[in-house]
Amino acid sequence: MILPDHEIKQLLKDGKIVIEPLDDPDTQIQPSCIDLRLGNEFKVFKHTKEAFIDSRDPKEYTEKMNTRGEPFILHPKEFILGLTKESITLPADITGYIDGRSSLGRLGITAHITSGYLDPGFSGNLVLEIANLGKMPVKLFPGSRMCKLILLKMSSPSETPYNMREDAKYKDQNEIIQSKMHKDSDNV
Repeated sequence: MILPDHEIKQLLKDGKIVIEPLDDPDTQIQPSCIDLRLGNEFKVFKHTKEAFIDSRDPKEYTEKMNTRGEPFILHPKEFILGLTKESITLPADITGYIDGRSSLGRLGITAHITSGYLDPGFSGNLVLEIANLGKMPVKLFPGSRMCKLILLKMSSPSETPYNMREDAKYKDQNEIIQSKMHKDSDNV
């Protein structure tokens, strides 16, 4: 069941879900979701002599950028990683899904390409997979609403929420972490 605005507000008030900082709840809490803002931290892919990215080799193919509040220009066909300004903490009986905002989609910007699902028990900032599918560069402003978080109530709490799993690769992330696909058990 998707949680409506009044239930989201009550869960925030009770401390069952935590979103920090939530500077403008009147604007950010929508009828059935919470808008999350773009942070200052980005990772851009470096030019390299490598012929390809090996998903089982943990080399660093990106470089970190902090815009310190200045806009970031995203060029056509460019792909970057960005960090939400907000940190999220979910209990064992609530899961989430992040999705882009249509206002950005109409400019050709995808706010999140894959893995928009948040496990119950997740805690940390969200890493966004941002791409410009349009024909013109787009200026992205840190602090602006970038995506929406949809919260879903589970029928019962998870037996082993994300924060309790030994194999949780992105537990408590507060910065952009490169892919840890090489740690998947099926990559042995």
